[in-house]
Amino acid sequence: MIYTSKEKNIQEWLKKNLNKERYEHSLGTAECAKKLAEDFGLDSEKAYFAGLIHDCAKCFSIEKTQEILTKLDIKENELCNPKTHHAPVGAYIAEKEFGVKDNEILSAIRWHTLGKLNMTSFEKIIFIADKIEERTRPYELYQPIKLALKNNGLDDALLLCYKNTIKSLIDRNLRICIDTIEIYNSLL
Repeated sequence: MIYTSKEKNIQEWLKKNLNKERYEHSLGTAECAKKLAEDFGLDSEKAYFAGLIHDCAKCFSIEKTQEILTKLDIKENELCNPKTHHAPVGAYIAEKEFGVKDNEILSAIRWHTLGKLNMTSFEKIIFIADKIEERTRPYELYQPIKLALKNNGLDDALLLCYKNTIKSLIDRNLRICIDTIEIYNSLL
């Protein structure tokens, strides 16, 4: 597979550019994405690779993130929460630094935080794997999503992810991206 030939170098890059917990989270997301892809009949190697690199820009400085964001075509409402900025920046790094040309991988990385309307199954898998990997995520958060996934599929698990996100943002008095509300409503 084309991804495994690059994986060792990318893992070294990730170890240098992520903190220990974020690196563990990336490994957990990769493992979870691979399993979900197998369960839903998608390319498991590709899902593993996308999960591995999905947070590659998460530990960048605010200045570096902002510098890269100026090069990208980002809608204003996507910028309401700085914690989500690493997703489009990560897709940029995947393409420019790692040489990823696969649009499905780039899109899954790009949308793994906010999501978008009408996500593909591959995008949903990376989005969900990010929330339910077991290396760093708390059991009480991932277990209900895993149960929804098992019993009712990707969309019900995705809906539960959005419910949790919206509740968390409200509890912390943070802005909610209008797209998040639109996606939630569409999943209902």
